[in-house]
Amino acid sequence: MARLSPVDLQKALSGADYPSDREKLMERAKRNHAPKEVTEELSHLQKKTYENPAEVSKAVFGE
Repeated sequence: MARLSPVDLQKALSGADYPSDREKLMERAKRNHAPKEVTEELSHLQKKTYENPAEVSKAVFGE
């Protein structure tokens, strides 16, 4: 499986409204026709509110 990149993640979440939660982020990624790897990573996020794309990226990549 190809490694998910931060660019792939941000493309998948393009147009997302923040703050947002895991379910809304997954919905946005699906609407943007994101690869399965992206939606799988998002499904593992904690159930919390993410204030901006940087918080989502940190949660996914641990940066």
